[in-house]
Amino acid sequence: LGAGLYNTFLALSQLPQETAQMVAASGFNPWLVLVAILVLYVILGCFMDSLSMILLTIPVFFPIVTVLDFGLTPEEFAIWFGILVLIVVEVGLITPPVGMNLFVINSMAKDTPITQTYRAIMPFVASDLVRTAILVAFPGITLFVLRL
Repeated sequence: LGAGLYNTFLALSQLPQETAQMVAASGFNPWLVLVAILVLYVILGCFMDSLSMILLTIPVFFPIVTVLDFGLTPEEFAIWFGILVLIVVEVGLITPPVGMNLFVINSMAKDTPITQTYRAIMPFVASDLVRTAILVAFPGITLFVLRL
């Protein structure tokens, strides 16, 4: 219900379209905008669940990034951006301090302190960030793999 009201507000206020026009007119580097959005998703993932994050941010962020030129067709870009967002949202869910999946993992081993879980998850976070950097740097790889 809340997401429906939020989307109605966005549609009536034209906020996503106005923001997209402002970003396009500002001349920001498209890659910088994309990286800023992905970093924001990681930060939000530390505090929010994935569905809420996606429902609240995609109506605002997708129009912004669609006006930027990444050298892909609109369909390819939509698929690539969707994959990136899903990956980064899930990375945020295992990122301390409040990564919600960390509490699930920690509850399975009741005798393990949460700080030890935080330390143990760091290699996974690092590998996920490297994977995301590769997918951002080479969008053709993502689309090639999807076509297989």
